[in-house]
Amino acid sequence: MSNPVKTNFKTEWFSLSLIIIGFLLSYYFFQNFPAQVPSHWNINGEVDAYSGPLMAALMIPILMLVMYIGFFFMPYLDPKKEQYADFSPVYHKFKELFLVFFLILYFLTGLSGLGYKIDIAFCVPVMIGWLFVAIGLLLRKIKMNWFVGIRTPWTLSSETVWTKTNKFGSNLMMIAGVLIAATVLVANLYKIILFVGAVSLMVFAAPIYSYILYRQEQKKK
Repeated sequence: MSNPVKTNFKTEWFSLSLIIIGFLLSYYFFQNFPAQVPSHWNINGEVDAYSGPLMAALMIPILMLVMYIGFFFMPYLDPKKEQYADFSPVYHKFKELFLVFFLILYFLTGLSGLGYKIDIAFCVPVMIGWLFVAIGLLLRKIKMNWFVGIRTPWTLSSETVWTKTNKFGSNLMMIAGVLIAATVLVANLYKIILFVGAVSLMVFAAPIYSYILYRQEQKKK
């Protein structure tokens, strides 16, 4: 069976280049990391967990490779695989977006592990905010499927509900991204409030909206 998502050198070279760069960095980092490498930071940007150099060097590049393989095979497993032809370019952008995010995160945390003064407490919320905004922009172009987009029993039951919910969710994601990025500007208590509020907005509002749309559609029928 051919891949439901069109793949060739043109569509894959960028993603593969990101993965290769990740593994090249892992070799350099492994050769230069200290015996204990920072692996987790608290809300104040203070290191509160460490890992060995091998784990710190390989974890994210391996994650990127697994993610790439997952994106390659997901369309095969999707009962709605025929839909992917309609949003194949956007699907590739989703894949590239996550790979770019993790490569930048890996580079910054790797530099921190080498002793460079990287403000992780500032960089990570800004990056997550940027990621959410970018996902929001892409959501508008996703067709109904079981893996990418806002998937609820109601969006998967109606093309109309899917389209309207994902457009609504697109706006929510972008608002949430701005709120998360803005946490770098406020005190710790407000960071938590903003972050929890942003995540709650995404987790609850879109599914509720999809249910309301579905009920309205059923009443019309």
